Amino acid sequence: MRVSGLREKIAGVAIPDSGPARAATDLIRGTTPPPIFHHSRRVYLFGSLQAAARGLRPGPELLHVAAMFHDTGLVAPYRGDGQRFETDGADRARAFLLAHGLSEGDAEKVWTAVALHTTPGVPHKLAPEIAATTAGVESDVLGLHLARLTRTQIDEVTAAHPRPDFERRILQAFADGFRHRPDSTFGTVNADVLEHFVDVIRNSAWPEQARHRRWPPSILQAMHFCIACKT
Repeated sequence: MRVSGLREKIAGVAIPDSGPARAATDLIRGTTPPPIFHHSRRVYLFGSLQAAARGLRPGPELLHVAAMFHDTGLVAPYRGDGQRFETDGADRARAFLLAHGLSEGDAEKVWTAVALHTTPGVPHKLAPEIAATTAGVESDVLGLHLARLTRTQIDEVTAAHPRPDFERRILQAFADGFRHRPDSTFGTVNADVLEHFVDVIRNSAWPEQARHRRWPPSILQAMHFCIACKT
């Protein structure tokens, strides 16, 4: 893996300044809606902070690219018609890294991080970049393990990359991203998101999302499973 230059810092986390990292930022900022771009940056930042809290040391460049691409499969021009949205994004991330001269091993690591970011109980057993990608997603979407971070860290991340009305926007993005390929959600929490599109992420530690709504049992079971695996 190549050593990235590090310049900008947010909440004490250095933003990779290598050519591929800058290119990934510019690409995703220019081709995805603002909520997806800001969410992806928060995933990198929260993933980095959660990794540090767990004593993990993911490579910043690879973690950054994985975070930037992790939800691209929900939106055009990355969204496909058949496979899961996670693998759409993973395929694009791998192709991006290979085109920028990174190794097959690094590209495969990022592919796995993106492909498994909605799979609880597995990524934390794998490479730090893979574990940190999922940890960042869980922190930003479900509010898991925010207690491991300081209030200042959380505030600095959300000041740099705000999350207004995020719960509604991300669920809308999920529904729009796979409503045309419902078979790809079989056996995943995504199936219930598609069938029971709602406006909050229940059980989240984020204050604006801590409202009571009725969710399908499989979503609640998956969230409880995440908490059990990651606590």
